[in-house]
Amino acid sequence: MQFGLLGPLEVTADGEPIALGGTKQRATLGYLLLRTNRVVAASELVQALWDSDDAPVTARKILHNAVWGLRSMLTSLPAPAAGSPPALVTRTPGYVLRVDPDHVDLAVFQRRVAEGRAALAADAPETAARLLREGLDLWRGPVLADLAESGFTWPEIEATRRTRLDALEDFFDAELACGRHHSVIGDLTMLVDTEPLRERACGQLMIALYRCGRQADALNVYDRARSALVENLGLEPGRGLQMLQRSILTHDAALSQEVGWPAVRRPAAPLTPAAPSPGPSPAPRGPAATRGPAGTPPPHPHT
Repeated sequence: MQFGLLGPLEVTADGEPIALGGTKQRATLGYLLLRTNRVVAASELVQALWDSDDAPVTARKILHNAVWGLRSMLTSLPAPAAGSPPALVTRTPGYVLRVDPDHVDLAVFQRRVAEGRAALAADAPETAARLLREGLDLWRGPVLADLAESGFTWPEIEATRRTRLDALEDFFDAELACGRHHSVIGDLTMLVDTEPLRERACGQLMIALYRCGRQADALNVYDRARSALVENLGLEPGRGLQMLQRSILTHDAALSQEVGWPAVRRPAAPLTPAAPSPGPSPAPRGPAATRGPAGTPPPHPHT
């Protein structure tokens, strides 16, 4: 059996989809799958299923019915060939969903990306590209797309989406390091069009275009990125992107080397999405910090 979060929520057994019940039952399963093998308090589940002002007086009873339905569904699944079957267990102060991580696409994605990043750090870009591609190929659409469409806006959904974007940029680094700049231009262009504030992706597209002999197009990417940053955040591009623009203008020979963006790689961001604390979200992994108009280095919350 397989549990899918990277797209609409799904559970399959022998390749066949399993009925998951109504919206609250599906949402309960989705929330628990984001926290597999961890205890989730019943009060937390109630807050996840209803806005604080909308929870009915029967919320606990509805949750208990959803848990009962999920247990019935899980016990009806065929026993796995190896390992323990999934189980939804009561544990004070709530429940824990026990699932083999190999049967959850999000967990497999996280493992492949961690392996790919390790290969990239070890200067094995071919291996890194393969592992990262395997992880990215698990995505069938936006994470928990059906639940998001139903109005569930858990922080982990956005955190997992950003994790995918980080993994995409890691993949593009590996492809650039393998000399496959021609093959990534299309995908990089789409990413930059949809995420114009991600300086790392903009830099990768600039490098790919430059290596394809398209210096003017590479500089246009910088101009568009700068406009987006100034208009949306009131910030100039980071020092790394500014230096890349100057390198393209001067035809720096280092740009032809088979390295990604940035040339000096930093430690990878954690893969496990965690609920952010109240207040501004931490800046995702990206290029060097941007300086504000006054020259002081503010936080750089690029998305």
